This record gives sequence, C-alpha cells and structure tokens, in this order.
Amino acid sequence: MAGPSKSLVLDPALQKYYELNANRYKYFRWTPRHAWTSIIYAVAIPAALTLVAYKTEGMFELRGKRKGDTIVEW
Repeated sequence: MAGPSKSLVLDPALQKYYELNANRYKYFRWTPRHAWTSIIYAVAIPAALTLVAYKTEGMFELRGKRKGDTIVEW
C-alpha cells in the first residue's frame, strides 16, 4: 500500500527544524551582518551587473546567422 503507515515515527529533530523554518519571520532580527548582506544583494550586485552591461554594450554580435547571410563577418 502507498502512503505512510500507522507505525511511522517522525524524527523529532526534523519536526523542530520544519517548525523553525515555517516561523522564521518571527525570530528574525536585524543585525549588522544581516544589514550588510541585504545591502550587497539589493545594491552592490545589481550595480555591478549594470556597470558590466553598460561597459559591454555593442561589443558582441549575438544575432545568429540567417538564411542568405555570409559566413564571413568582415
């Protein structure tokens, strides 16, 4: 038969972990480490990706060859 049986014993450590994970927002506290991590993910990484995108704008030809195009680029 499929599904758990009546004799299934759940691991108490996993149950505690699942409860903590479901209620994580209740235990969250802003610390300097959390603040810096949030700044890195919210500001620094998008800014770096934007800078790279602007610096490489037009450097690469990403359009594929179409019917009738020559193979030679130059």
